[in-house]
Amino acid sequence: MTKKLTICLTGGGTAGHVSPHFALIPRMKDRHHDVFYIGSNGIESTLVPSRGIPFYSIPVGKLRRYFSFQNLLDIFKIAAGTASAFSILARRKPNVVFSKGGFVSVPVAVAAWLLRIPVVTHESDLSPGLATKIVSKFAKKILYTFPETAKYLPVNAVHVGTPIREELFQGKATEATKLCGFGLEARPTILVMGGSQGAGKINHVLEECLPELVTRFNIIHLTGPGKSSTFSHPAYCGFEYVDDEMKDLLSLADVVVSRSGANSIFELLALRKPMMLIPLLAGSRGDQVLNAEAFSKHGWASVVDESNLTADLFKKNLHDLIQNSGKMVLAQSTFAQADSTEHILSVLEQAAHHSQD
Repeated sequence: MTKKLTICLTGGGTAGHVSPHFALIPRMKDRHHDVFYIGSNGIESTLVPSRGIPFYSIPVGKLRRYFSFQNLLDIFKIAAGTASAFSILARRKPNVVFSKGGFVSVPVAVAAWLLRIPVVTHESDLSPGLATKIVSKFAKKILYTFPETAKYLPVNAVHVGTPIREELFQGKATEATKLCGFGLEARPTILVMGGSQGAGKINHVLEECLPELVTRFNIIHLTGPGKSSTFSHPAYCGFEYVDDEMKDLLSLADVVVSRSGANSIFELLALRKPMMLIPLLAGSRGDQVLNAEAFSKHGWASVVDESNLTADLFKKNLHDLIQNSGKMVLAQSTFAQADSTEHILSVLEQAAHHSQD
């Protein structure tokens, strides 16, 4: 029997730094581990407490790769966040800290290192982010998703894939049909999503295409917070953001148009969903472009350059995706999803037990 542990989870800023934890938490509870979360006042402050996990918020400073006077101010925020994390960790005394990246993970990792609490970090994207690069200096183990990531990381890094939420395989298309109010007419369903923050360019282009698309397809549109559409049609259903409903919407979707955050696209791959990826460019370090290129190389997705995106190009690529969806699903079937969740838990438990020896 596995010894009961106290595990601190951290990561935030976007859903991609939070949702992989939700694949791990049920397994942690099955092992009777105590779990708590340290995050910021970002999206994790809503998602984590809704799952009944104790949540602690700390101040967060942004990490920038360029010179800015704001960096000087954020040094004080990072120091305050480290002090706050130190206080929480000293009080809760976790056996191990698991980081999924984002700005908030840095002060937590530093505080854990000062307290001699082992840190394990996981990088989802093909190229490591700045937070991962910093946290890795304090980590006992560095885990990663893409095999290609190995060249960016030190020798103590371990390829484990990415944890997939088991709930996603339990979706019901009938529930999504009722939720969206679609008619019973059999027609393909297209899910368009721009990540947890939405995507203005994708939203705009889709709006141009909607009058034509709804004559042939059901459209589910995840617009992003504060970006709801005014378009109205029985075959169109828009949401600013969804959580528990996602599994049902994915079950109904025949094809998906998405950004190329690693967690999202690996979930789509595991579900064998034909996908058109439009990587984030503005304000990005290029990680989504590399993710998308890797998927395209394997035949798991088609890719559209956002800088060239127009309504006509969107419709053409969507048409090609639907026409070639069977071929893409066949290519996706060559991907064997290992039990990444179990592998990550094993690493966490080993790190915790070694620190106690």
